[in-house]
Formats: sequence, structure tokens, C-alpha cells
Amino acid sequence: MNVFQFWQSHEAETLRLLSEHVGLVIVSTLAAVVIGIPIGIAAARRPRIGGPLAAVASVVQTIPSLALFGFLLPLPVLGGIGARTAIVALILYALLPLIRTTAAGLRSIDPAILEAADAMGMTAAERLRQVEIPLALPSIVAGIRVATVFGVGTVTIAAAIGAGGLGEFIYRGLSMVDSTVILAGAIPVALLALVADGLLLVLERSLGRPAAGRSRLVPALVIATIAVVGVGAAIASTGRGDRITVASKNFTEQVLLGELMAQAIERYAKLPVDRRLNLGGTFICDRALRGGDADVYVEYSGTALTAIFKQPIERDAARVLETIRTAYADIGVTMLDPLGFNNTFAILVRRGDATARGLTRLSQLAAHAGGWRAGFGYEFIEREDGYRGLASTYQLSFREPPRVMDLTLIYRALADNQVDVIAGDATAGLIDTLELTVLDDDRHYFPPYDAVPLVRSATLLKHPEVGRALRRLAGQLDAAAMRRMNYAIDGKHLDPSAVVREFLDTLK
Repeated sequence: MNVFQFWQSHEAETLRLLSEHVGLVIVSTLAAVVIGIPIGIAAARRPRIGGPLAAVASVVQTIPSLALFGFLLPLPVLGGIGARTAIVALILYALLPLIRTTAAGLRSIDPAILEAADAMGMTAAERLRQVEIPLALPSIVAGIRVATVFGVGTVTIAAAIGAGGLGEFIYRGLSMVDSTVILAGAIPVALLALVADGLLLVLERSLGRPAAGRSRLVPALVIATIAVVGVGAAIASTGRGDRITVASKNFTEQVLLGELMAQAIERYAKLPVDRRLNLGGTFICDRALRGGDADVYVEYSGTALTAIFKQPIERDAARVLETIRTAYADIGVTMLDPLGFNNTFAILVRRGDATARGLTRLSQLAAHAGGWRAGFGYEFIEREDGYRGLASTYQLSFREPPRVMDLTLIYRALADNQVDVIAGDATAGLIDTLELTVLDDDRHYFPPYDAVPLVRSATLLKHPEVGRALRRLAGQLDAAAMRRMNYAIDGKHLDPSAVVREFLDTLK
């Protein structure tokens, strides 16, 4: 019932995401058909040409989805955040089943039929068009079926690079630890996969008789080519115009901050905004900003210093801000004044464990670490200001190597006793929701993490009203307010847009 209520209350958004999801699958599958079937024909008739192409498609199939998106992001024309990169990745994944089934279908034709076609005086092209392709059509449709069902699932991951689709609900639900929102995205995806599989299975079986499918593929390919070229041209020619694109990382606070930037621009600058929220993480947002795929996002000063600009850890907040302001200016990005809160890393344990052992400070953790399990996010394991420095500063040695998991799952893992220590965010609403305790960083290991809006300088030159709108937020959001807003999402399961709207209504 909760899922149905969610769909009803988010009807417009659900329909939009559903249409984006279906559109991405259709466009990518049609493009893969146009590319993959000719390669499959070449693989069957001229192995020296088609074989290497099929081998490349096999290698692509072994690359994990997120890794492939990461490889494509920095590429000119093909890369960047949004639907374009997702379509390219989906096409690459769909090629292998199409190539293999096309080649297998052609190789399975009875040689006597081909000899009869030759005896009738058919040219090679005529034999392919009138005999081979119609007979291989059931096998080709089977490949389209596999590619389509695989695409329906893979599109959900593409939401991490701002491609849209039902994956946005899934990522949002993960960040909020809300199974209702997760199911709101997962159920339609599963139903789409079942419907697509069933319809294509019926088509595949109906084409089992050669006469039923004779000469049908050529007009289908023509239609597919026209559709792909048309949609591709539309995507290539679509500019953002005067729309401002706001991005965010993939956890609750960042989604809130992205929504805050978006609503402030809409309210004070009177400009339309495209939201690219819940992107994969720091480096995806940074690349989107540098590449012009995003105009605005909120970063944390310590993260910018150590993770983006690879500078040594600095614990003086003013010096950190001045350093990164200059560094951003050098790459065409303007850093605005801080929003007013410092979201430093927080080392968290369960409240019951902290009370039972009298744990209040990080320096006390070493005495217990030997029997405990740690869990950290991907970035925290690798960052200069992350796990290795923390372990050295506080002499921490856990009973086993830390488990590495997505930041959206890490709080729940601690609450469910899967790990005993995690690195979270000091302003996370889940700290109170899940009854966790923050250990005081009494040796001052972590640098400051002041939240600062970043805007492309070119955007500010074109739309100075964006800068004026966002400067109204400077110093307006302290840690207590941020924690309350996070709790409203994670604890009360309120909609981020409503929480932000209420906050802006309180500002003068």
C-alpha cells in the first residue's frame, strides 16, 4: 500500500521517469540492432572481418556497468553526464547477444536451401535478403530479446550519471534507507523486463515458420535506422539554453543541497532548472562541472582540497577556503561563500556499545578495535584524509580488513550489527534515526568540510542573477538546521523538495 501511495503522490514524476527509462531502452536497442546485425552477418560470412568485432563486443560485455560509465564520462562527444553516455553504454552492452544470435542463425541454415537459392540464379545479396535473413529471423529476435531485457536492468544504474529513469527512485531510496522508495523504482523495472521479455518471446515463436518472417527484417531495419538517426540528432542538437543544471552526489544531504540550489535559483533568479541529483560521487560531479554538463553543485572544502586538488591536509578552515577558491578559479569555477555548516567525517558506533564501554572519544577506540569490524565508503578508503591516516593517528587495528560498501548502505550496516564502526557524516539524519553515537575527534585528525556552492564562471557571466540568488544562502544553514533537514528525510521520510521549500520560506 505504501508503494501505491507513493506512486499516487508522485504521479507526474513516476510517469516522467518511466518514459525516460523506456525511451533509453528503445533508442539504445534500436541502435544496437542497426549496428549489431550487420556485424553478425559479417561474423557468419566473413569471419576474418566479423570475428575481431565480435571479440571486441565480448570484451566490452565483461566490463562492469559503473566502470564502463566511468570510462565514457571524460570522452568528448560520447561522454558527459546524462542520457547520451547511457545510450552509448547500453548500445555497447547490447551488441554481443545480437552479433552472436545473428551469426548463429545464419550458420544454422540447411546448406541444401542455400544451394537451391544459388541454383535459382540469386545473387549473394538477394540470397541474404530473401532467404538467409528470413530463416535466421527467430534467432535474431532472440538476441533482441536478450539485449532488451538486459537494457531494462542496466538503465537503472545509469541514473548514477544523471541519465534519468526509474533508477532515480532506487538511488533515492538507498540514500534514505527507505524500502518504499526503492520498491517504487524496482517494481516497474521488473514489470518492464517481464513485459518486454514476454512480447519478444511471442514474436520469436511466431517467426518460427519461415514464411511468417520472410523479408520482414529489411523494412524493420530501415524504420529503426530512421528512428535512431532522428532521436540521435535530437539529443545532439538539444542545448540547455538558459536552463541551469544543478548536480549533487548520491546521499541524502547532497540531494537536499542540490534541491536547495535548484529552488533558490528558481525562486530568486527566476530561471528554469534541470536537476541532476544523486550522481555517483565527488569525481562525477566535479567532472560534470568542469565539462559543462552541470552549472552548480555543493562541495565540501576538505574534500576539494585533498580529493580533487590533491593538496596536503590543512586544518585551518580559512586557509583551506582560500586555497580551493584560487584552485577553482584557475579551472573556470567560482566558489561562493560557505553555507554555514561544517560536515566533517564522523566516526560512528552504536549508542548501546558506546554506553556500555564508556566510549566518547576516538582515542578510546584503539582499546576495542581489535575485536570489532569496520565499514567505510569507497572514497574514505582511498582518500588522503581517509582510513589510512585515521588508523595511523589513532593506532587503530581492526580484527579484519574494513568492509567497503556504498555510503548509502553503511549506516544500516552498523545498526544491523554487520559492522561495528563506520565513517559517516556529522550532519547525517540517520545518526539519530538509528541511535548511533559520534566519537569526538580529540586529536583533530579531520580537516574542515565547510559546504560551499560551486558555479561555473561562464554561467555567472551569462546569468549574474544565479550568483545573487545563491549568495542569499551564505551563512544561513548551520549544522543543527542541516541535521534537522536530513532527519526530516531519513527519519520522517518527507519529500526533499517539500523540506527545502519550508526552509526557504523561513528565510528573510
